[in-house]
Order: sequence, then structure tokens, then C-alpha cells
Amino acid sequence: MAILAYLADQGYKVAPFKVGPDFIDPGHHTKIAGKISFNLDSWMLSRQYNTRIFNENTKGSDIAVVEGVMGLFDGIDGLSEAGCTAQMAKWLDLPVVLIVSAKGKARSAAAIVQGFENFDKDLKIAGVIFSKTGSLRHYDYLKKAVEQNCRTKCLGFMPRNDSIVMPERHLGLVTADELDIGKNVLSTLTSMVKDHMDMKGLINSLDAFESAENTEPEISEFSEEQGPTIAVARDKAFCFYYQDNLDILKKFGAKLVEFSPLNDDKLPQNIDGIYFGGGYPEVFAKKLSEKNKLLQEIKKQSVSGMPIYGECGGFMFLCNKLSSMDEMQKYPMSGCFDLNVQMSKRLRSLGYREITLKQDTIIGKKGDVLRGHEFHYSSLENYDGSISNVYHVTTRAGQDISLKGYQVSNTLGSYLHIHFGSNEGCAKHFVDTCKWFKEKKNKDVI
Repeated sequence: MAILAYLADQGYKVAPFKVGPDFIDPGHHTKIAGKISFNLDSWMLSRQYNTRIFNENTKGSDIAVVEGVMGLFDGIDGLSEAGCTAQMAKWLDLPVVLIVSAKGKARSAAAIVQGFENFDKDLKIAGVIFSKTGSLRHYDYLKKAVEQNCRTKCLGFMPRNDSIVMPERHLGLVTADELDIGKNVLSTLTSMVKDHMDMKGLINSLDAFESAENTEPEISEFSEEQGPTIAVARDKAFCFYYQDNLDILKKFGAKLVEFSPLNDDKLPQNIDGIYFGGGYPEVFAKKLSEKNKLLQEIKKQSVSGMPIYGECGGFMFLCNKLSSMDEMQKYPMSGCFDLNVQMSKRLRSLGYREITLKQDTIIGKKGDVLRGHEFHYSSLENYDGSISNVYHVTTRAGQDISLKGYQVSNTLGSYLHIHFGSNEGCAKHFVDTCKWFKEKKNKDVI
């Protein structure tokens, strides 16, 4: 984020990206760079899809910055490069800047850098930056060790500075919707890069990149007037969305209108479907529970057959009650599903998932396959099997797991965050279902 802050301050048009399924980092990228950050993911999405998304979203930019996930070679297992940052760098033919923690290190830092150099000879390493350095003298030790033993160029360092540490909570960093990174922090980040890194040398060493033209035609069966209108819940409580998911819905003819369950007392008018993304409804449970008119309206629309899709936090909001971590408070939610959610102090589930639809749903037909990611600290208290489970779910390794997709009427919810880029036909099916509901409404009025 420091490099993004520096580039934006210097007037560069930056295209930011994030490797992996994370929602929070792209939000901060977007605020700092002033351009939407997109997820790249080599397990949920094909190489062709990742390449297209990168090409499309670097157009008109001076430079692209891709933040990795975990360690450079850490992916879905310890045996292959699948899902790791190094694989994505090779797919996109991008050089890698290593960030190595200097805490407690001197000459051993050279062994780490040398290990990265030799582990995968097909990878292009543009340089190394050391983080958490104690002083300029400390960096001098590191630099001399690397220069003596490695081919990689030292680009500088980031000294320890507690004033730029970002606050965290149970799902990671506090989101960009809640945390306004102040001008002082951005100024500090920019100054640290200016004072301690050779960014000009790095930029001058990069090869020019020309984004390929997108030859894929835009697909839309409806004009804006004909297409359905889908309300998207968007505020501090519901902010986990892959930008691609929204773009793909629009590609297939949907008009998206945002609303805030935290601040609005009713749904937007003349809508034909609702999309509740993930987020932190548990943090704002009391305020959400007090939105009686909105909660009643959502339940009424669910009963009427309106297509409503909720994932993770959005799914929790569609349930009956949400209990706090200490179990002292139970907050009423919209009640579309007669399920109660209990927060936990420990992680309940984490990982990539593949789903096969067991029957026709609002996001696809029986047999359709989608990929996504699961990450939550809550569980269901009272599932008795009476609500249809429409998902057959496996892990990335192909093992069956108990994660479910619940459908009542045309309301579908699950803890899974799906990526429509894994099967764009499912996004089209959701839009078509909302279009069907729109036409049904119009007939009923007539």
C-alpha cells in the first residue's frame, strides 16, 4: 500500500490488483489508487480469464501493481505452484518485487533472497525491499550481504513505524468502508518510499506492457429499459463483493442500484432482485435489527418470489436471528430463512470450495459448477433439514464437506462467496430469473 500511495502521489495512473480471494485489500487499493482493484485468482478462475481481466483493467494506466497472497510460492498445497503469486506472475509475465522482513536478520537475509532466486528459475525477480528494518545501519548490513551473495538488486527498505500499522478484527484488516486512511498516514507512507526506496530505478527497469485488445463481444439480451433492476446492499456492513461479479451481472443486462441496510428504511423502488454480499453484519447487528420496516419488506419480497441471493454476511442477514459472540444478545434479522446464526470467537471454516448445483436455483441449473471461497466465524444453531440444500460442495482437493446452499422460494443463501467468473452462465441465469420476475410483476399488475 505504501508503493500505491507513492505512485498516486507522483501522479501515476495506477491499475491495482490483488492475488487471491481477499475482499479487504482491494478496497484499500481502490481508495489509495483512485481506481477499482480487481482480484486475480488461479484456482477460482482460468488463466484466460485472469489474463483478460488484467488486460482490460490496465488500459489507460501508466503502471500496474499486483499485490500477492501469502508467501511468493504459497498456494493451495505444498507440492505445486497452483494458486500462488509466482504462478500468477508467470501467467501475466510480470516481474516480482520481494518483500522480506528484516526483523532479527542480518546476513541470513541473503540466504532467504538466494533461496527465492534459485527456487524457480522461470520467475523474474526485479528486486528486494526489506521491511521492519531497525535503522539505516541495519539496512546496510542486509544490502551488503545480498550484494555479496545474490543476483537480486536491493531496492531499499521500510523502517519500523507503529503509526502506519492498520487495525484488524476477526476477518482481517478493518475495511476501507470503515477506515479512512488519513492524509497524515498516506503522507508518511509516501515519504518512507521516497526516502528509503529506489522507485525511479525500479520503474525504469520495467518493460513496457501493452494491454491486448478484448475481442470478446459484450453480451446483453436486454436494453437497459428491458433488463431487470437488481438492488445491491452496499455499506459498512455489506462490502465484500468481487467487482467482476457486479460487472458480469451488468454485462448480461442487469441494472444495479445500491442501497444501505444500515441507513435506508426501505428497499429501492421497482427492483426485480436483491444481492446481499458479505461483510460484517455481526458488528452492526443492533442497528440492523432496528430496521423493522426494511426487514419486513425484505421478508415480504422473499415470500412473493423475488430472486434474492445472499452470501456469507448477506446470508446471515437473511436468517432469523444473529447471536453475539458472548451469546448475551440475539438480534432479529430479516427471517427469510428460519435459521439462527451464532457468532464464535474462533474461525469456523476457511478455504476454496467448488459447488455443483443439486437442483435448479436462481443462480444456475442442476449440474452447473461454480467455484468460490469460504471464510467465517459463525455457525447455524438450528438447521433441521427442512430447508432445501441445493449445493453439493467439495474442497479444492475434491473432498466432500458439509457446507450447504439454502433455498426457500427464490431466496438463496450460503456461507460461500462465489465468483461468477468461474461460470458466467450462472450470472446470466440470475439475471434471467430477475427478468422473469419483472415480467411476472408486470402481468400481475395488468
